[in-house]
Amino acid sequence: MRDYLDWNATTPLRPEAKAAMVAAMEIAGNPSSVHSEGRAAKMAMERAREEIAAALGAEGADVIFTSGTTEAAAMVLAGQGVHCAPVEHSAVKAWCEEDLGVDHDGIVTVTDPSRATLQLANNETGVIQSLPPGLASSDLTQAFGKVPFAFNWLDLTAGFVSAHKLGGPKGIGALILKKGTEIEARMRGGGQEQGRRGGTENLIGILGFAAAAKAAQQDLDAGLWAEVEARRDALEARLLDIAPGAVIAGKAAPRLPNTTCILTSGWKGETQVMQMDLAGFAISAGSACSSGKIRASGTLQAMGFDDRAAQSAIRISISPALGDDQMNRFADAWESAYARWRDRNGRE
Repeated sequence: MRDYLDWNATTPLRPEAKAAMVAAMEIAGNPSSVHSEGRAAKMAMERAREEIAAALGAEGADVIFTSGTTEAAAMVLAGQGVHCAPVEHSAVKAWCEEDLGVDHDGIVTVTDPSRATLQLANNETGVIQSLPPGLASSDLTQAFGKVPFAFNWLDLTAGFVSAHKLGGPKGIGALILKKGTEIEARMRGGGQEQGRRGGTENLIGILGFAAAAKAAQQDLDAGLWAEVEARRDALEARLLDIAPGAVIAGKAAPRLPNTTCILTSGWKGETQVMQMDLAGFAISAGSACSSGKIRASGTLQAMGFDDRAAQSAIRISISPALGDDQMNRFADAWESAYARWRDRNGRE
């Protein structure tokens, strides 16, 4: 038996998304074609666009389909000299000047919102930021479907999301733009997506994305993530009881309801990941996009943790599908691994 505790890396495909994708395979037309088959494809795509906009609270904004957050971020950040903090995802940091301040709780200070990008929620620690009015852009990926927000209330120019973080397929996402915002098309071709992103749209992915976004919003409205938060808090309390010297990164700040980043200084994070994998649990030692790179987390270093502590971090990100039994089994396995490490290192 295995338990998946790496929800922030990617999520299992929702049944609603799978069903929508299978149905989409029967739509033969190209959305850009003017015949009946093309119009049927176009109609399905535009309906999906409206559903995604509704889930994002972005009615009236422009939803531009992309391959995911990485592409969406590049479309608006490349060459713009935007400022960001070291806690941003690497897809954002690739295009920014990393000079915004971060405190020990992971909260970022933004001095000029119109020239800055700031994530709504961090993928490693789960820390939720308070976005200042007039912000140029925000990575909304981790927050989408887990915490309530509306793009139209955030006073943003642009936002980025990926479907696979909320039960949709991999390889599809969106750039959300405030109405009237002009950007330069970086992928030119047939003028699709209002001339902002050329190339035939991924209709199968788009329809799966819409179904997942709708289902995720229903879960949020039903209060499922409040239940997740209670289980997360109980798990953290037990882990800190097992290892009193451990630290939960960002614990004093608002966080995503499912995310725990725990540091046990000296106990390598990648070692813990392997031990938990052998015990039947999928967790991570940080961002999945940095897998295979054995180095301290830049996010944790920016928060003031030294290399020894930062290299010990593991991220546990749970889902509504997990119950108390799974949390207890994980804590038992982690306790056993911790005891072995403690005994080898002569620690109290």
